[in-house]
Amino acid sequence: MALLASIGFWELGHGAWIHAKAWLAQLLLQRAWERTLRGEAAAKPWPWADTWPVARLRVPGHGVDLIVLSGVSGRTLALGPGHAPDSALPGALGTEIVTAHRDTHFRFLERVRRGDEVFVEAPGGLIVRFLVQELSVVDSRSAVIRGDPSAAALVLMTCYPFDAFVAGGPLRYVVTARADDEQGPLPSRSRDIRLRQHQLGGDRPK
Repeated sequence: MALLASIGFWELGHGAWIHAKAWLAQLLLQRAWERTLRGEAAAKPWPWADTWPVARLRVPGHGVDLIVLSGVSGRTLALGPGHAPDSALPGALGTEIVTAHRDTHFRFLERVRRGDEVFVEAPGGLIVRFLVQELSVVDSRSAVIRGDPSAAALVLMTCYPFDAFVAGGPLRYVVTARADDEQGPLPSRSRDIRLRQHQLGGDRPK
């Protein structure tokens, strides 16, 4: 019984540390984002970081305000949402993909509904307003996200189901939002993107 209790407390402590690290990282990333807005390129949140802010993501209806990082490696996703490098750049025409863990930064996705507002701020200060249009579950082993070079779209993705006991499954929860109105002339960078199971929204080992 004592052993089981010890294991339980360790699991609680481990989970608390994951959430505390994610929260602290976002504070440091906010500062790096402010430097990015002042014109600093690849503003690292700390000297040894191998990633940097590329966008700010806000979902007012769910109290979400997050800094999006470059890349989708496991180390990056432990700190915050990651921008898939093969997708459209923030603030550009095309389909931008942002992914994060289901039990930290993107836990809110299970509460998102069609019509919700999502705002993406790009390094140049441009803010694009999106409206959620689609909610779906896909298999990362075969799904392909189609890029449209003529319109700005945003895909938010995380692992599914949200309450899974075992990490690393193939299913992904996908929230698709599209620009609400004309955003002016934007640079284009779009392509079809095949989901990579262990990179886009992959769970870390528990």
